[in-house]
Amino acid sequence: MDFSLTDDQQQLQDAVIEFARRELAHDMIEADRAQAFSRAAWERCAAFGVLGLPIPEQYGGGGSDLLTTMAVMEGLGYGSRDQGLIFSMNAHLWTNSIPILLYGTEAQKQRYLPGLCNGALIGANGASEPEAGSDVFSMRTRAERDGDDYVLNGTKMFVTNAQVADVIVAYATVNPAWGPMGITAFIIEMDRPGVSVSRKIEKMGLRTSPMAEVIFDNCRVPVEQRLGREGRGADVFNCSMEWERGSILAACLGTMRRQLEECVAYARQRRQFGQAIGRFQSVANRIVDMKVRLETSRALVYRIGWLKGLGRNAEVDAAMAKLHTSDAFIRNCMDAIQVHGGYGYMTEFPFEREMRDAMGSTLYSGTSEIQRTIIAKGLGL
Repeated sequence: MDFSLTDDQQQLQDAVIEFARRELAHDMIEADRAQAFSRAAWERCAAFGVLGLPIPEQYGGGGSDLLTTMAVMEGLGYGSRDQGLIFSMNAHLWTNSIPILLYGTEAQKQRYLPGLCNGALIGANGASEPEAGSDVFSMRTRAERDGDDYVLNGTKMFVTNAQVADVIVAYATVNPAWGPMGITAFIIEMDRPGVSVSRKIEKMGLRTSPMAEVIFDNCRVPVEQRLGREGRGADVFNCSMEWERGSILAACLGTMRRQLEECVAYARQRRQFGQAIGRFQSVANRIVDMKVRLETSRALVYRIGWLKGLGRNAEVDAAMAKLHTSDAFIRNCMDAIQVHGGYGYMTEFPFEREMRDAMGSTLYSGTSEIQRTIIAKGLGL
């Protein structure tokens, strides 16, 4: 099965790489230290069309298929060093824009999608809670119906983009005794009374992507802001996770590709004991393994785009792509550091930061253990 890019997709990816090198280049060492989110870079990405790629043109998007969107994300990962910014864009796309597109009313789509596409609005997702991470459907945030409103009370944890978001797709239960059948999704504007951003969360990696707690304190949300039917929030959440798991690591493919090229170049020019270090089998083997991991990861990730293009379920395939690619990304980062020796360990080189960024890939969008559970269930176990 051939997942090669078409000529148009390749031209678009090349253009994205050039855009990223030109418009998204900033001092990543300082940005990482300061945990600085770049709104200017976000807006430049929106102007280029990144934030609306998979959204239909009638709602202000680019109308691209998922394979094309993945190609663009891979190009961003290759051309930009700011993995935090790219992570924030992925969260915005897959857990905010896509659920609104697939489950929103026409009025909701018209109200929110154009702004989410053109950068006027930044989206966030509120699912995890202090005591409901992987077991997301044990959430305690309540949504009690009161006339034409729901009243929400609870705390959401690990909310990417919380400090800069304008709108959040949040989940709450109308009745804890109903389990997943009580979960309901809502579109909530962040300036609504009763919504507050609590403590900022500092992270090991992806530090240019803001994260914080979001608290709902007697927040009244009109019924027309419900996303989908009452009690069907689990469907909304699972759908967004399928899209996110299959797509969020496309940018990591670009980073892995760039790391491979940099390691090959370094192994050719760096000399020890009278010869290029690439002549040493131990070094060459590391780089070969990086290549194998990259290509196997690319095949799994792009298969998701192919399946979604056919309208087929990709839940298990997305879990496999997420499980394998996140592990491969970490191992490639480790090998890149080893190939560069002491330089790889230094902050002035990108590899130690990319290693820290990569660690989160085994956690976000469901831990590796959750991915294994999904795959096992798909096998009938």
